[in-house]
Amino acid sequence: MVTPLRLPFRRLALAALFAGTVLTAAPQPSLAQEAVFPPSSRFGLTPAPSMIVSKRFTGFERRGGGAMVSVVELPGNAYPEMKESFTDENLKSQGLTVQTREPVTLDGGVEGMLFTGEPIAAEGEAPVTRKWLLIVGGGDVTGILVAQAAVGAESDETMRGMLTGVRVRPALGLEEQIAALPFRIGDLAGFRPVRALAGNSVLLTLGPRDQVSNLEQPILVIAQATQNATPQEQRDGLARQALFSNQTLKDFSIERSQSYRQNGVDWHEIVARAVDVPSSIPVVVTQTIRFNPDGYVRAVGVTRSDQRSEMLPLFRQVVDSLQMK
Repeated sequence: MVTPLRLPFRRLALAALFAGTVLTAAPQPSLAQEAVFPPSSRFGLTPAPSMIVSKRFTGFERRGGGAMVSVVELPGNAYPEMKESFTDENLKSQGLTVQTREPVTLDGGVEGMLFTGEPIAAEGEAPVTRKWLLIVGGGDVTGILVAQAAVGAESDETMRGMLTGVRVRPALGLEEQIAALPFRIGDLAGFRPVRALAGNSVLLTLGPRDQVSNLEQPILVIAQATQNATPQEQRDGLARQALFSNQTLKDFSIERSQSYRQNGVDWHEIVARAVDVPSSIPVVVTQTIRFNPDGYVRAVGVTRSDQRSEMLPLFRQVVDSLQMK
């Protein structure tokens, strides 16, 4: 079954901490006045004037590079574990030298812990970036906000101000989360959305259950990835790699892998047989990728093998209706 990859809180937090790349340095701007919430995120920041909501990840990045703030949301009960696991030694083993840590009280009396530090540089080299890490205990949600800036790009005051000015809003309804997605589904073909993720993906199913186990219902996951355009000659390899990276399926056998063009858009489709790891049930998988100038949208449908003839046309009906906003 295709589900979001579930990592222990600590692994996910550390992955967030060291994700992203800082590019060029630039002059320091002053802070803006209004909190801005990335699509579907419950955490809003007051960004510096030179920073905008990122299309590559949940958070903000500086026009032209040089600084970024990423936001990861976890369940509310993750906060105590984050406080315990984020020791200086643990963070240093992951490449970050902690210089300061301090408890902070945020908007609405929300509790937080702020860390500042530098990545461990090679011997004889000075660090070229600064990092700030804020964990937020928002009651029913935990936030991990990771900021980094090239030396000289943004001041400590600016980055700390962005983080400590964080606001936590109530959980968004599913309809609000769907409306914030960067794509529109014109024809659900009987499917219904049950969960939206990270402001760029949605999980759909066909049937009465919201929690799908043993693949008693077919599922379809649609997600956007923002990156440089993929050259034509690399698309088949990218598609196969994406399919094989799914850790809930095994024993892939590709039946068809082909590129096609429809309504002026380049697509790639794979149909394959596989085995669902949790249940050992034979399944049929369809993966369709719509290539865009700034990345792609990937749709993965999974159904039991005995539902193949009924479900594959419905997967394709949904995919054919995808439109970018």
